[in-house]
Amino acid sequence: METAEFRAGLVRWLDEHLTELEPPFVGEGTLGEQMEQLSRVKRALFDAGWMRWGWPESVGGLGGPPMLRAVLGEEVTGRDLVVPGFFSMTEILAPTLAEFAAPELAREEIPKLLRGEAMWCQGFSEPGTGSDLSSLSCRATERDGHWVVNGQKLWTSLSQYASRCVLLTRTGSAESRHRGITAFFVDMDTPGITVRPFALMNGAPEFAEVFFDDVVVPADRILGDVNGGWAVAMNILPFERSTSFWHRTAYLANRMQQLVERAPDDVHSATVLGEAFQMLYAMRARSRLTQYRLAEQGALGAETSIDKILVATAEQQLFDAARELVPGLVELDDSPDGERWRSEYLYSRAATIYGGSAEIQRNIVARRLLDLGPEA
Repeated sequence: METAEFRAGLVRWLDEHLTELEPPFVGEGTLGEQMEQLSRVKRALFDAGWMRWGWPESVGGLGGPPMLRAVLGEEVTGRDLVVPGFFSMTEILAPTLAEFAAPELAREEIPKLLRGEAMWCQGFSEPGTGSDLSSLSCRATERDGHWVVNGQKLWTSLSQYASRCVLLTRTGSAESRHRGITAFFVDMDTPGITVRPFALMNGAPEFAEVFFDDVVVPADRILGDVNGGWAVAMNILPFERSTSFWHRTAYLANRMQQLVERAPDDVHSATVLGEAFQMLYAMRARSRLTQYRLAEQGALGAETSIDKILVATAEQQLFDAARELVPGLVELDDSPDGERWRSEYLYSRAATIYGGSAEIQRNIVARRLLDLGPEA
């Protein structure tokens, strides 16, 4: 199916079903309400066929280019039907499962994720590792034909709602670093897993600590090869910064329009809004290029660090503009609308940290794209 044809049909379908798809809560609702809404929307999109386009037939999809998935997320998040980051987690983890999991496992699990029957989380970060993912210490030990995992993960998004976890573990010596890591696809209801959510600055318990105490994982749940988990991680990270960012910019563009409608009509406002729009437009242009690169090459690399820098900058600039141009909106407005702007403003402060800090991304650009050397 061609992109223009897909978009036209999708827009018609969304317009016809908008009332039944709209969130039943005012503003963003609680985290639990957001997750229920996510499942409801994904189920409706899957049953109507839209959620399956752009995915290989081998994993239950209907085929077509990945751009179809980008268009779907753009239209859905642009209408405020779901929280963009939650909807986009499918785009981060499912492509990697399709590539590295046993074919029968991918064929069984990916349709559940697409239909909203399952939620996955990403077990990467650990206490003390910071942005150095290769220094992780959560360990998996082979025993009697299976693996036993012990350790802790941190900043694990939505793990209290997840049925599966894409988990990185240490299986080789610490000295081998990149070569001593193995990835697993773990059932979150396995005995020995403890999830402890904690609240962020905006009050939402989106992140959690996850503890693994003698957690038994079958050998057929390895993604890729034993001690080959670094390749899995390097496959996931670019997907964090590709289609999911296209969805995010569609959502931010919607919020930008809402800010334009309520900001004062004067020269200062026009200047501030113009600067925010310019940054958002730059991010959208860059993300569009990334979508075409993904469609042509099927893989992405270090160049997506540019996307991460741009989206974080654009998001913070947009919500800074809201705070400046509508006095009291962030600090004092306790209406549902004001609470939403406040929550998003606070969340935007972390945009230059989560998913790889801005400093790390600039180092990647300097070293791997511009070849400026290790001291850049």
